[in-house]
Amino acid sequence: MDYRQPVRFGVFVTPEATERPLQMAALADELGYEVVGVQDHPYQRRFFDTWTLLTAIAMRTEHITVFPDVANLPLRPPAVLAKAAASLDLLSGGRVELGLGAGGFWEAIKAYGGPVRTPGESVSALEEAIQVIRLMWSGQHGIRFEGKFYPLAGAHSGPVPAHPIGIWLGAYKPRMLSVVGRLADGWVPSLGYFKPADLLEGNRRIDEAATAAGRDPRSIRRLL
Repeated sequence: MDYRQPVRFGVFVTPEATERPLQMAALADELGYEVVGVQDHPYQRRFFDTWTLLTAIAMRTEHITVFPDVANLPLRPPAVLAKAAASLDLLSGGRVELGLGAGGFWEAIKAYGGPVRTPGESVSALEEAIQVIRLMWSGQHGIRFEGKFYPLAGAHSGPVPAHPIGIWLGAYKPRMLSVVGRLADGWVPSLGYFKPADLLEGNRRIDEAATAAGRDPRSIRRLL
């Protein structure tokens, strides 16, 4: 399928605790790259915190869009994650998108006080998180959400982002690809898990899920 989307070029920056990631992002901005993604593995002792680094990158650049590639949902509660993304979007003049993952490296997550979930539970939690995040961007007051993993009991949302932040999912298995098609704004496959030869099948699954949900598959951003 021709998705009729303009091609955008970006860079993937490793959040090593040195000046290098900031220098790389600043150079990418100067060269006209449009997106910079930063992986989110807080349990890596040689890495900066991803959200802190994204903020520093946004403040040091002028044009480039920043996003976590992808945010470690089990260690970042979605209501607070939504506030962080909206805050940085406002501070950066609308230069934030939100990459989300269902989670992995469960022993490391457990070591940091996070939950250990089965594959099925992690996908269900992600589906809930997408709903929670969008509610927290809505500007509504007294939000209630009857979730198994992320219930809200009268939460006040805000601030509202500077622009409609896209939710891009890191996905490679069938159920997650279906979630991309039904609920997400973009797909961020990792070539460490998803080989180039599998991209056509991944796109097909996303397109079928989007069509079944009444969505136009061309509205879903594809990143690689």
